[in-house]
Parts: sequence; structure tokens; C-alpha cells
Amino acid sequence: MSDTRTASTFSPPVMEARRWIEGVTFPAERPLINVSQAAPVDPPPEPLRRAMADIVMEDASAHLYGPVLGLPELRAEIAATWRREYRGEVAPEQVAITSGCNQAYCAAIAALCGEGSEVILPSPWYFNHRMWNDMAGVRTVPLETGPDLLPDPERAAALITPATRAIVLVSPNNPGGVEYPAALLAAYRDLCRAHGLALILDETYRDFDSREGPAHDLFADPGWAEVLVQLYSFSKAYRLTGHRIGAVTASTARIAQMERFLDTVTICPTSLGQKAALWGMRKLGDWLAGERAEIIARRAAMETSFSRLADRGWRLMGCGAYFGWIEHPFDEASDALARRLVRDAGVLLLPGTMFTPHGAQAGRRQLRIAFANVDAAGISDLEARLGALPG
Repeated sequence: MSDTRTASTFSPPVMEARRWIEGVTFPAERPLINVSQAAPVDPPPEPLRRAMADIVMEDASAHLYGPVLGLPELRAEIAATWRREYRGEVAPEQVAITSGCNQAYCAAIAALCGEGSEVILPSPWYFNHRMWNDMAGVRTVPLETGPDLLPDPERAAALITPATRAIVLVSPNNPGGVEYPAALLAAYRDLCRAHGLALILDETYRDFDSREGPAHDLFADPGWAEVLVQLYSFSKAYRLTGHRIGAVTASTARIAQMERFLDTVTICPTSLGQKAALWGMRKLGDWLAGERAEIIARRAAMETSFSRLADRGWRLMGCGAYFGWIEHPFDEASDALARRLVRDAGVLLLPGTMFTPHGAQAGRRQLRIAFANVDAAGISDLEARLGALPG
């Protein structure tokens, strides 16, 4: 009997890492520092929770099936926001709401790829992208990045074959933290257009980009819909992680293809989560600006801490949004080191081996830290624990 689709890929990395702390005791003077998962640890802000409570009690539609592609009001709000912030033309019918950004990616791959298709992923990659490719029967073609973690378009061009259907980029990057320059994204747009490919751009962390103004001008291109498939998440912006609301922006033809997938998998995204996301977009602009400022401050704390750790062999390769991508100074592989960090330092993070092709040397030397989960004091404590770790 042939292997199942789920057997074709690896176990969920975050769930695997959580098992490392089972049975481990963390003393009160050294509690666990959990920087493994990129998720807000606090609930949505109180005004949003109160609005959601009112919706639950007063809006009957919040408990019913809604449109497969999402509430028209939320689709229109996203289109208007993208028009304003990216200075391009985006229509509501070019937006679909999904059950989280992971589902947006799955829907995009389903609409773009068939059996035996290839998708180019820069490495280190977001592991769920690789996992879905495996389960969809899509071959992942790794695009190795250099010390700056920026994927080279010329190297990507050399990987394109007749089976290639898309190139996937994440900016600000998960796991690397780097913010891709607008010129780099434009170069990939041009590369994809020249080869008839889709450019899938995951902007889950766009709200925490440290740069002012639009991060790119892809939507300002009158023909953007021929090439671009943009993904987004409300989980980080408004702490709606448990409500699973994401979005995909693409051509109406591709949205129509995704509708078939979405209808089959979830029928519709949760109505309560959509209404909460819409309320947040309309009411929480100032609050979100404060959240962004805090994340940028934590990024600065990370950079300061790792500048002090440099003489002990630690190197901060990339830092931004929720993540720091670290090169460690030890001989052991990162997966073994990550387990030792739990025991010897009370730190839970993810090894680079979870984000890179099997056997890749880079992954053995690298680690991901989700620093958005700890404040400046926590980052200072993390620095002390890493600095004291014996070789």
C-alpha cells in the first residue's frame, strides 16, 4: 500500500518542541523562556473583546454560515486598505478571507499547482509551507540564501523548470526576520512575469515592518494580478490567533479557483472572527501602531544583546518582526543544542534543522528565536542564559 499524503512530510515542529519540556522542572528563580512559537501570548485588547461580546449576543449572523470567500464588508475594507497603503488598485472581488494565513497558502497552492508541480522556496523556509507542498504532491525546490538571508533572483532563475508554478517569499521573513527590499520584490515580480509564474508573497508580519511607508510597490503595477498572490493574517495584528482569520489577494480568476478549495475545506471562515477583524481594522489603528513600536523596541533589544554575545561566538544573522535568526558557536547540531538549551538554560526555541532541507549544513548551525514573546527584560535574561551556556 502506498504512503499517505500526511506520511509524506514531517511532524509539526512546534508540537515536537513542546514535547521537549515534558517532565522538565523549571525552578522559580529560572522559569522557562519560551521563544519557540510566533504567537501573541495575550488575548485581544479589551475594547475588541467587548465588541466581540456584543457581537456574540446581538448579531445572529455571527453564528451562521457566511459566504465562502468571506464577509463582503471585510473584503472591501482590506481592498481599501491595500489601495491606500500600497498606492495601487485593488478591488474587493480580488480578496478572499480564509481560516488563517496557513489556509490562504494552501488555497493558493491548490489554485496554482497540479500533481508534480514545483514551487521554489527560499531556505530557511516557513516549515508549514514545506509541509503543505509535501501533502499536496508539490515538489519543493530549495533556494539557498546567503549570510544576509536574502534570496538571489539570479539563483532563483536557474532553478526554474517547465514544472515550476510559483516562487514563494515571506517578508518580513519567517524564520529569518529580514525585511526584503522593495527592489528585490520587484525583481522577483519581473522574474515571475517573464516565466509565466505566480509570485506568492506572504505578508503575515507586515504590520510590524520597521520601515515607514509602503514596503513595496507591487500593487502599483497595473498588471499586478497577472503575477502576485498576496497572503495576510489577522492573528498577529489584533491577537486573533484562536479565531483563525487570514486573507489572500489575487486575480479574480485565481480567487474563483480558490473558492472551490475553501468551500470544500471549511465552507466559510468564522463569522465572529471576521467581524472582529473588521472592527479592529476600523477602530484599532492607534493601538496597532503602539504594538508595532513595542515590537521594534524588542528588536533593538535583541540587536543590543547579541552584539554583546558576539565575542562568545553567537551571531545575529537576521532580526525583525517577530524573529531573530541566530548562528550558534557550538560543535553540536542545532537540533541537539535546542534540546540541551531546555535542560541547561531553561530556554525553548526551534533549531534551524526545522526550517531547512534535510542534511543542510546551515540548519545545523542556526536557531530561530521568536523574540516578540518576551519583553526587554526577558531578552536580557535570554542573553544571560545563552552567554552562560557551557560548550
